[in-house]
Amino acid sequence: MKRPPHPSPLALAILALLIEEPMHPYRMQQLIRERGKDDVINVRQRTSLYQTIDRLLRDGLIAVHETARSENRPERTLYRPTDAGRETANAWIRQMLAIPAREFPEFPAAIAHLPLLEPGGVLRLLELRAAALATEAAAIDERLTQYGPLLPRVTLIEDDYRLAMRRAELAWVQSAIDDLREGRLTWSEDELREFSRSFEGSPANQERR
Repeated sequence: MKRPPHPSPLALAILALLIEEPMHPYRMQQLIRERGKDDVINVRQRTSLYQTIDRLLRDGLIAVHETARSENRPERTLYRPTDAGRETANAWIRQMLAIPAREFPEFPAAIAHLPLLEPGGVLRLLELRAAALATEAAAIDERLTQYGPLLPRVTLIEDDYRLAMRRAELAWVQSAIDDLREGRLTWSEDELREFSRSFEGSPANQERR
């Protein structure tokens, strides 16, 4: 039995665009950017776009619609979704909405290894992150304020979500900054080494083994 295609944000975006109308890869990339979807869909590398298109072709989710040549332009291949592609796009959306994916973003990985740095250095880095998050949240809020009254809410719903996530992360980062400043969050190499030695012989560690 053929394994079901693995979902990805870029593959879903391609299928969604082709369900609108047949188009070529450059137009896909252009529309994603024009609609502001490049904040949630990574289309910075055109190579990734073409690799994803090739995968969708192999999986039978899209097909070649036609090959067109315009005056003074190179030949372009237009793609269209297959019936399986339409069904898969709907299935992916339902799955992504209902089931939290086990993702591995960079920030949690970095904070999982804070002991490699000094508390003072971490404080300065988190202050930089907080400033960047505040700037990004303000930009999203401005976009929603500007376009929200003019467009159906569903067309900007990802910005609404992103704003909520940025504000939540900013609140957490700010609380960590406060704890670092007040000494409620601190560590040293000697303290951690001592803890590691004492934990090795603890009953809790023996049970884990």
